[in-house]
Parts: sequence; C-alpha cells; structure tokens
Amino acid sequence: MGKFEKDAKDLLEYVGGKENINAVSHCVTRMRFALVDSKKADVDKIESLPSAKGTFTQSGQFQVIIGNEVSEFYNDFVKVSGIEGVSKDAVKDASKTNQTWLQKMMGALGEIFAPLIPALICGGLILGFRNIIGEINFFNNGTQSLADISQFWAGTYSFLWLIGEAVFHLLPVGIVWSITKKMGTTEILGIVLGLTLVSPQLLNGFSVASTPANQIPVWDFGFAQVQMIGYQGQVIAAMMAGFVLVYLEKFFRKVTPSVISMIIVPFCSLVPAVIIAHTIVGPIGWAIGNAIADIVYGGLTSSFGVLFAAVFGLIYAPIVMTGLHHMTNAIDTTLANMFGGTILWPMIALSNIAQGSSVLAMSILQRHDERAQQINVPACISCYLGVTEPALFGVNMKYGFPLVCGMIGSAIAAVISVGFGVQAFSIGVGGLPGIISIKPEYWIYFLLAMAVAIVIPFTLTMIVGKKKLAVPVQKHEEKDFISSMQGRLMPLSEVEDQVFSQGLMGDGFAVELKDGEVLAPFSGEVVMTFPTKHAYGLRREDGLEVLIHIGMDTVQLNGEGFESFVQQGDHVTQGQVLAKVNIDYVLSQGKSVVSPVVFTSGQHIECQGQDVKYNQENIFKWKGENEE
Repeated sequence: MGKFEKDAKDLLEYVGGKENINAVSHCVTRMRFALVDSKKADVDKIESLPSAKGTFTQSGQFQVIIGNEVSEFYNDFVKVSGIEGVSKDAVKDASKTNQTWLQKMMGALGEIFAPLIPALICGGLILGFRNIIGEINFFNNGTQSLADISQFWAGTYSFLWLIGEAVFHLLPVGIVWSITKKMGTTEILGIVLGLTLVSPQLLNGFSVASTPANQIPVWDFGFAQVQMIGYQGQVIAAMMAGFVLVYLEKFFRKVTPSVISMIIVPFCSLVPAVIIAHTIVGPIGWAIGNAIADIVYGGLTSSFGVLFAAVFGLIYAPIVMTGLHHMTNAIDTTLANMFGGTILWPMIALSNIAQGSSVLAMSILQRHDERAQQINVPACISCYLGVTEPALFGVNMKYGFPLVCGMIGSAIAAVISVGFGVQAFSIGVGGLPGIISIKPEYWIYFLLAMAVAIVIPFTLTMIVGKKKLAVPVQKHEEKDFISSMQGRLMPLSEVEDQVFSQGLMGDGFAVELKDGEVLAPFSGEVVMTFPTKHAYGLRREDGLEVLIHIGMDTVQLNGEGFESFVQQGDHVTQGQVLAKVNIDYVLSQGKSVVSPVVFTSGQHIECQGQDVKYNQENIFKWKGENEE
C-alpha cells in the first residue's frame, strides 16, 4: 500500500470522482486538475486531508497543494484512480475550457514571459552590480568609482555590459522565440524575425528619440520609404510581430502541399512577417508600448503617484491570485528600457514581503499546530524569496485576515517606495533579496519600505489573529466536551478488554469506529503519544485528562495502518485531527476498532449506547464527587 494511497482515494472522491476529471498532472508542489465541473470539488473535505496543505483555482486549473512529496502522492493517485497522468501542457489545454477570454489571454502572456524571466532577473542583477562598481563614486572624496581606480574592475564593468545588452537590448529575439515555442511553430524562424528587429544595420531603438527625423536612415523602394529603426528593448512590438509570424506560418502550413512545404512555408511566412513587422505592427506596437509606459510612469511620478501606489500595493496580491499579474512583466520591461529603471518592480517585491510577513505571524500564532506549520513555514520562506502562491492560497486566503493585513502593509510600503522615487534596474529577484535589483541610490528608502512591509502586516496579523484564533477558556462545569470519533457509542463496561471494562484506568466510554479520523475532544496539551500511534493523552487547562486508545490490541500492529499528526508537548484545539486509522486494515488483521476514551483524572460519567458523530456534544453525563 502506497504512503498516500488512502488520501489519494479520498481526494479522488472529493474532486467529484474519475468522471469529473478531464486531465491531471503535477508540478513541484501541487496536483493540477482540469475538472469537468469545478463546483463538484468539495474544498473543505480536500483541505481536511492530512497531506493537503490548501487548494486554489487558477487559469482554469483546480490545484491541490501537497508539498515536496507531491510526486509520490501523484503516483499513488494515478494508481488508485486508474487515470493516466498527462503533461502540464495537456492539463493547461484541457483547463482552458473553463477559462474566460481574459484568463486565456493572461495565461498566454504568462507562458510567453515565463521562459524569459530567468534571463531578465540575471540581467537586472548584472546592471545593479555594474552600477555599484562603475557608477557610484565611493573613493577620493566622492569623485571616483571602483572602476576608475582599478583596471580589473574597469574591465569587469565593460565586460558585464556584454550580458546586459544581450538581455535587454536584444530582448525582442527572446520574445519572438518564446511565442513561436508556445504556439508550436518553427522556433528558428522566430529567432530570425527577432534578429531582424534588432539588427546592427538599423538605428538603435534607444537612439531614435535623440536623432533628428531627417537623419533617420530609410529603405528607399522608389514608390515608398521605410524607416530603418530597430526595436531594441521593445516588448509590445516584438509580441505583435511574433504573432504575425505564427499565424502566417499556420496558414501556409495548412494550405501548402506537404511535398513542397519545407520550401514554401518558411519563405512565405518569414518574409511577409518581417515586412509587416517593420511597416505596420512595429510602429503600432512601439506606440502602444510607449503609451502604456508613459501612463504608468506619469501616474507614478505625478502628484497623485502615492495614491496610485497605494491602490497598486493594496490590490497586487489579489491580482496574483487571478493570474493577471503577468501583464506587469511587459510593463516593467518597457519602463526599464524607456526610462532606465522601473518604479513598478519595487512595489511588487514589497508586496511579496508583506504577504510573507503575514504568514510569519500566522506561524507564530499556530506554533503548536504541527499540521499548520507544515504549510506556514515553507510558505513564509518561499514568499520572502519572491514566490507568493503557497502563502496566498495555502495560508492567507484560507484565513482571510492575514491576506488583508498583508495588503494594508503592502499599500503603505508602496506609498513610501513611490514617494521617494525608488527604482529598480529591471525585473529582478522578488521578496527580501529584491534590494539587489534596486538602484543603490535608493537603497535606504527601499530598506525603510521593506521594514514597513515586514512590521505592519506582522503586527496587524498578530493582533487580529490573537482574537480570531483564540480558543476561549472553558470552565469544567460547562461540560465542553465533544465526540472525537464517529461511530457507535458504548459504555466502557462493554469493552472486551478488562483493563478498560473494569475501570482499572478510570471511567469513560468507547466508540466503535465507523470513520478513521480521531479528533481532540477539547483544547489542551498533548501529554502522551504512543510510538505505535494508537494512543494519546490530553490535558485540559482545568486539569481534565483523557486517554484515547484507538482499537483493541492495536499495539501489536506496530503503527501500521495509523497516521499521527501530533506529538507530545503540542497544544491542540478542539476538533483538531490527532490521528487517522485505516479501519479496513485494522479489521483485516483481526483487531477490534472499539476505541475507549478514559478520564484518567478521575471523573465519572454515564452514557447510553447510541450513534455519535464528530463534534457532537452531550454524549454523556457527569456524575459523582468529581463533578463540579
């Protein structure tokens, strides 16, 4: 039996069964489903699975966060479901039937930029390093830089531009290649088209603004002239040219006989695409890109800039949850190329930090909840490093208030960042390492904004969380005790084991299990766990103690068929899952699933046989001298 086979069976049921699954795959931490009807997925039950750390829906895919063991879980799921797994691309294609046109567009944009982001991050770091060694005058009373006083660093400064230029000036090559790759057309044609947009024969796109109109070179065809302008650093123009090539190739591939397609398709696709790129879509894309950049830059640097920043900082995390944040990559890159830096990226990095700080507070608030910590700690670390989805979907959105607290802190931090004009060289590392991408002259201001993005969400989440997550102290006379198991309730005297039936360990009751979960009957401390995972001792604040013993003679199973979620010293909340038992396995080994609950602190009760459900109150009556 696989480690996750039980959870895999349950997940199959909770997502609506095999017939509700179009396709399934997994990534590094998540199971990805393309469901026929996403409404059939029972989110509450799925998130109650021990191995599930949260769920969310994005780009039409229903995703279940499993964690580092997702590949093992996936194998067990494929085994129990009989559904053959497919690639992530196949799941994406299947899930598109559940997407709106806007989601499809944003998803496509994200898939185009995803392969480029590592190069953009690397380029941003290189520009930052070049600035430190060659642009900031640290020496000789602020008159010379490191490159000015050292030949080695001067050579390094010059050499690194080789990479920086390749990343940012020649970016259209990467964009057009990525489009052809995503759309399934000939990638080398995309590379060639991209190269025609940045050819050294053309006037460099960054020099156009400073070149008089009568000095811009042209191609003269007699009846018409076309300006020889390059599109270095242009994003929108390159994307439009890439899609022109893609659809031309698809058209000619469809209408051309296969015997001559190798000759006709490339020629008839590439040549018209280059002409259209330089005469129609290039100038249009340039104008659109410049307009977007001017609007964003103008808005951020205007007298209303801080208001724009506050709104952006507030809503960026929800934007990420919709997938619309991919649009900011194009805007960021255009800003960086047009103005030598971007004001937008620092706010994104600060939003990462703010949401991570909310998770950090949740981790402290739930420090006694081991299962919650399995989600909180990795989510906090990844968020501080710039990957926010585990934090957003696994923690902050689940509880609600941490998300809002993070949004508030992000908004305030964004106002500080924009108020001081903080700029990044380009898209860079997110989260705490984001400072590496920031221009050094803005480091102090960015550090101030970072401090705000840490302190405010953390403090607000702690304050709100202490109220939201607090377990009220219950007095003993309130008899606040719930059924921790589901099944047939029976007096302890009917248990076959005489140690329990004769009350040698104390009074209590037993439940013949009909479900495998065992919950905490009250909030308190775990004072004992047995190595074989079949017995647990709990103590309430008022001194009430119980022993929960799962099954009869189950110690002989050496933990097989049992799964524990707590350890000695943990604080548990009422209703929290303590353990799970595979009832079928226990019965197959000839063991009883009658499970005693004994009051080892001396209380006496009386109960009647009945069926009980989880969280049910008043399943017995207190009696005797210990009743208060």
